[in-house]
Amino acid sequence: MKCLFLTTTCFLILQGLFAQDNTVLSDAMKYYQMVKVSENTYRAEIQSDVDSTWDKWNNRGYNFGFDKHTTPMYTTINGIISTPYMVQVRGNENEKNRKRWGFHVFEGYARDDKSRITMLVNKHTELEKPVAEMYYYGTVYNHSAPAYNWFKIGSDVRHHSFMFSRDQAVFYGSLKLSNALTLGQIGKDNIRKDQPEGDDETNSVESAKHVNYVSLRDGEDGTMFYDKDNDIVVIKVDGQWMKLRVEPLPKGVKYDF
Repeated sequence: MKCLFLTTTCFLILQGLFAQDNTVLSDAMKYYQMVKVSENTYRAEIQSDVDSTWDKWNNRGYNFGFDKHTTPMYTTINGIISTPYMVQVRGNENEKNRKRWGFHVFEGYARDDKSRITMLVNKHTELEKPVAEMYYYGTVYNHSAPAYNWFKIGSDVRHHSFMFSRDQAVFYGSLKLSNALTLGQIGKDNIRKDQPEGDDETNSVESAKHVNYVSLRDGEDGTMFYDKDNDIVVIKVDGQWMKLRVEPLPKGVKYDF
């Protein structure tokens, strides 16, 4: 494994450089360790100190979500990391200081060194289950819709594939379902015209109602939803909401569900 090779190499170099100075060698071994697991097996460890005065802690991209008094400084490898196995992020008894807020397991920064793609796990529980999340966070630095860029899946070809943002998804490709399609069931209690004050995460329920209102108000022709207050399916045609006509099932057609 290349990381193990690099660690071993660093250890040997340090050993050679500081062979005449046992104190320096002892200090260096604290950060580059070959930990003995059994009689003939070892594993490598690289670590950094906790230093609240580290200059990088002044950068929001480094300190945000960390406690600089308990979190070790970033360990940097000036090269490409390659492994024939996998990269794994695991929690521990002090997890909140090992990952941002104990949730972020991956961050990749864009060219501006401020916006980033993020993968996190178990920050929220929704629909009675813990949630893993991925998004492209911009530079607004809050929870509003403009803070989130498009996260694209499928390819890097413009006007193709499938894009996701905070409250909107755009599918350039076709959609094939192997199960049912359920329209949004929207009534008066699911709509709010004014945007609630404060943070959208804190006011997530009311904020979602405002998103519903804006989406229906600005929806293009072909926008559909189920009006649960009037038990009708409606569609926007030529800028006007119209009721879709439905009929009872034909004679002899019956479902067991």
